[in-house]
Amino acid sequence: MIGGIDSPTYDASTLPADDNVNPYAFSIALAGEWFVSKGAMIAYYGQVEFAGVSQYASRASWVAARFSSPLYVQDWVVATGQGKVLVADRGYDINSYDLDEGNLTIKQTNLLGFQTSLELKQSIVPGFVTLLGTGKFLASSNGPVIFVEPPFRADPESLLGWADCPSPSQHYDHNWMAQSFMSGLQGAFGRESGEERQYDFTGAGTILLQSSEATRVDAAMLRTIESQTNLLDNQSAGALGQRLVARAQRQ
Repeated sequence: MIGGIDSPTYDASTLPADDNVNPYAFSIALAGEWFVSKGAMIAYYGQVEFAGVSQYASRASWVAARFSSPLYVQDWVVATGQGKVLVADRGYDINSYDLDEGNLTIKQTNLLGFQTSLELKQSIVPGFVTLLGTGKFLASSNGPVIFVEPPFRADPESLLGWADCPSPSQHYDHNWMAQSFMSGLQGAFGRESGEERQYDFTGAGTILLQSSEATRVDAAMLRTIESQTNLLDNQSAGALGQRLVARAQRQ
């Protein structure tokens, strides 16, 4: 008993193997290598080492072949060795999923780890990555995950991912678009919300939703936008800077 709370006490042998310890933590039975998101590991038992994906790829060429996402390479490590690795994400629900020759695209900030039998690619949808192949992966969600089938429109903040269906298109609310045209499209940017903009899914497949909206910072998104500003001339860059400052002051 610690602090008046009666809870189970685990050791290396009693921790679950490739299963949840509770709804908020997962125990990986490590016997080789796993890709793990930086900051997701909270504890481990055994002989385990962690190395950045780019660092590990310098001595194991297969890593670069399995992790094909330069935008997010600095946000991931390879856990290697033998033992139990505990993974969590700030009190969010943690679930494991098994892909069988599957194709799943998921929000990068919610993907916590995946077996090296899976291949990760950078999605054309900003903020998402795609897993291909057969193997297990771990994802966090703000509340239980809801599974729905297309045709369906999803709020961007609630959308967790989609499996075995085409990438979505963006749908804008009719009233929002009408107001935008009246006020000028240039002034419309920066005032969107999930209710005004949705992802529109068609075809066959499965859509994964979080049961509660939550926005989390994707550090790579800032890096991407910064790199794109190099394409702007000085006048356009200055105008963009003024809009961003005005937006920050409104918050």
